[in-house]
Amino acid sequence: MFALVFGAVRTRAAQVLTILVLTVLAAAVAAAGPWYGFAAVNNAADAYLDAAPSSQRTVAVTSRLDTRGDPAGTLSRFADQVRAGLPPGTGTGLKGLSASISVQTGSTSTTIDLAFRDEFCDRVRLDGACPASAGEVALSHDAARQLGVATGDVLTVLTTTSGVPLKLTVTGLYARTDPTGTYWSSRLFRSASGPDPIFTVTGTFAHKHLSSPTVAYDVVLPNALLRGDGGFDLSAALLASDRLLGQSQLRLNSQATPLHLAIVRDRGTILEGISASGLQLLVVTWFALGLAGWYTLRDRRADAALLKLRGVSRFGRLRLALGQHLVPLIGGALIGTPLGYLVAWALAGPVPVAVDRQTALLWSVLSVGAVLAGGFAVLAAVEATVLGRPVSALLQRAGSGRGAWRPALVDVVLLAVATAALYQVRSAGSGDGLGRAALALVALAVGLIAARLLNRLTDRGGAAALRAGRLRAGLTALRISRSPGSDRLFVLVVVSVALFVTAAGGWAAESAGRTARSDAELGASRVLTVGAANRTVLLNAVRTADPGGREAMAVVRNRNDTAQVLEVDTARLAAVAAWRSEYGPPGVLPDAVAAASMTPLPLVTGDRLTVTVRRESAGVVALTLHLLNETTGQPVKVSFGGLRAGDQKVTAPVTGCTAAPGCRLVRWELTGPPRPDGRVRPSPPGSVVVLRGLDQGGAVLGGAALGDITRWRVGTTGAAIDLVAADGTLRLAADDNTTEVDRIGIEAWASDHLLPLPALLAGPVPDRWRDGEALLPGYGELTPVQVVRNVTALPAVGSSGLIVDLDSTRRLAADSDPGGQFQVWLAPDARPGIVDALTAAGLTVSDDTDVAGLAARLGTQGPAVLVRFELLAGVAALLLAAVAVAVAATVDRRSLAEQLAALRLQGLPRRVTVSTGWAGTAALIVAGLAGGVLAALLAVDVTGRTVPPFTDGWAVLPPPGPLDPVTTALAVVVALAVLGVTGRIALQPLMRSLRDREAGR
Repeated sequence: MFALVFGAVRTRAAQVLTILVLTVLAAAVAAAGPWYGFAAVNNAADAYLDAAPSSQRTVAVTSRLDTRGDPAGTLSRFADQVRAGLPPGTGTGLKGLSASISVQTGSTSTTIDLAFRDEFCDRVRLDGACPASAGEVALSHDAARQLGVATGDVLTVLTTTSGVPLKLTVTGLYARTDPTGTYWSSRLFRSASGPDPIFTVTGTFAHKHLSSPTVAYDVVLPNALLRGDGGFDLSAALLASDRLLGQSQLRLNSQATPLHLAIVRDRGTILEGISASGLQLLVVTWFALGLAGWYTLRDRRADAALLKLRGVSRFGRLRLALGQHLVPLIGGALIGTPLGYLVAWALAGPVPVAVDRQTALLWSVLSVGAVLAGGFAVLAAVEATVLGRPVSALLQRAGSGRGAWRPALVDVVLLAVATAALYQVRSAGSGDGLGRAALALVALAVGLIAARLLNRLTDRGGAAALRAGRLRAGLTALRISRSPGSDRLFVLVVVSVALFVTAAGGWAAESAGRTARSDAELGASRVLTVGAANRTVLLNAVRTADPGGREAMAVVRNRNDTAQVLEVDTARLAAVAAWRSEYGPPGVLPDAVAAASMTPLPLVTGDRLTVTVRRESAGVVALTLHLLNETTGQPVKVSFGGLRAGDQKVTAPVTGCTAAPGCRLVRWELTGPPRPDGRVRPSPPGSVVVLRGLDQGGAVLGGAALGDITRWRVGTTGAAIDLVAADGTLRLAADDNTTEVDRIGIEAWASDHLLPLPALLAGPVPDRWRDGEALLPGYGELTPVQVVRNVTALPAVGSSGLIVDLDSTRRLAADSDPGGQFQVWLAPDARPGIVDALTAAGLTVSDDTDVAGLAARLGTQGPAVLVRFELLAGVAALLLAAVAVAVAATVDRRSLAEQLAALRLQGLPRRVTVSTGWAGTAALIVAGLAGGVLAALLAVDVTGRTVPPFTDGWAVLPPPGPLDPVTTALAVVVALAVLGVTGRIALQPLMRSLRDREAGR
């Protein structure tokens, strides 16, 4: 029997080669799917981990403990307890201590944190020595400047809990080597707003004042746990650890759960999507194998008849027939499986995790096994349809009409399966059961119905065309309608084209959506994250580097308890930002800001100021003027001291304003005279001061400015104050019914912008604004806001937030620090040297991201990975259809040549003969393409298929349609080229034989 099988394989080499090629294609994609999927999920996880802030990769456990004079022992026992309660495999963490102290600096005191942390000296650059003994400390350069100390100085800690003074000796000044790394992610060991912590050794905490510090243990979670390798549930493990440690009053803090869940969701999206695409391709593969088996069955009929005449049993005939298929099936699997692994490796790289490699291998074997088992079953069913027929029927060149009910039954079954898949998608989604192959099954249903209509149309239309004398059209139509298997070939072309078109459209739409998201998230084509001392330095540096205002824009991303706030240099917004229609007209906010702007007050550029003033109230009132340097953003305080009753001129020195451009006026402040210890007294009740002028050898504030009430606004904290601007004077009158605390800091603010502050708002009105005035906190004083336009989305802040003018917020904040992330947005045509120019202007660039880079990072996540594999599966489906077209053309070639030759002898014109030879295949391909596009449109519509959503739920912009007209047209052209070239190659021998017959006449 084996000899007969291999003899049949050698005899039917073309048929065997067809099955082999189809199996190689299907097995390659089936084997590639699991390897590609698991490599892609690891690449996606790595991208998540690389982009995640350090706080999302760590777990910290803290508690407040009494060290009882043994801080080192207490810390060690605490660390052992924490390690026992954390999830297995978390590794070794870092221990730390922290306590708040008050350091005396001259007549005032400063609150600052004193801390110990493992490996501190290895994580900083030290100017001086590392603290080694109790009482030795290291300060940051900024903290040393604020405290006014240097290496070797002694700090005195103010304490009320111990009679023994605590003296700290400064041994060195430190600077962080990796300020954004995981080591500094804990808030206990970095400053949020005040001076940086002072670091020391554990022995310092033996002092009685420091006997109850906050103890901390934090560990960087391994990537394996964050990824969830082997199905590990990090969120559940952290929850269990939190409950366990909480029994000992230990508090676990971690932001790792959202990161872990995002990785897990992305993993599910990729693997489920790939399995759905693989299942759809499997359906097409089985269909193509069955069609190829049916076409090649014609040549095996004679073999079956001969075996039957020789008395071979039906089982023996079945073994011989199936043996001919088993050889190419196994050979195709052996060739396609390693080829699929190489394709997956080329597309996504290796699978680094051992457990994923094992799973990928298992699923790869199962997938290829499904291709073999299903293909073998389909081919067996095809063979079984003829093995029971009598010898006379097997020897007929044309098939009999017996059994015509079987194709109809198969059609009904397939339509029922497609209906079930559609119902499942509509009711429960596409993630389970038949829903995974819904797109292919719906396209199959469309193809089956269209095939029936095509047969009716070609049959009746062909006869009508012949009667009308249109020979070419009539013969072509009749060939399609009466050629056995043409309806099944048409269905395969329809399904394959539908899968390829939807895959190409999904790939293009996902790429466009990913680029649009990158534009929206960044706000510009390129964004630099920079460091600057304050908003003034940031704004000046950008304007210095780009004086034309066409290449760069200063931006601050901020967040308060009301909304996300994006502060931008609105004058440059239209030129630099990647503006979209969802954001509204680009000129709305700049126009509103320009309308609210006033001519700035004159700047102070001298070293002395003289104020002309009258005190009208009883009691001594001290007058202070606050300035802000317009280059450095540093506050300058000008104290005019206590005012006597009546009119007077008072001169005070000014430091820090002589360099251009000078200092701007921020606010006037009324207080009482200073106490001996330097602290501020409140102003007397009912204090009244009238300002008449301010000059520095030339007028700074004259009557026009002082008497213009639009130039001044009252503070919203402290005592209520009445401002009266009239007759060239500014009258400041404090209420006389306020408490002493309320009277401290009675202020009148200078204003260069009319309020309320213009803003663009995305999304709903913040909750705090619903029942009251729109006020924005965080910029020194509560700032009233006017929403000039409400839009659906805004750059960087997304679907919920505000955009305001940076220069306005800078002036409003004055000498306060609203915080925020400083950025510089660059225009697409920014010159190559712009970053160097920004650095030379005083900015420190810590991150540089462009749209292409962000899109590439998003390209490692679920949707992008999925559509790439869908495109691979779509290409494979198209190639399967091309092979089937070639098989059909090859099988019909001999009989068609004889038919056309007979028609030629009967007088059919040569041109009609030749065109009829290729027109049937061409018409079937064109009809299949049209049906495929129609099937794709209907399948997308009825299944609700869209571009896969972003795994992290980002949905600020509407996703692009999955069937872009341009991409669809290009996909149809590619499909036409592939199928057309294949059909032409297959028909070339027929055309040659027709020419040879003509030449032999």
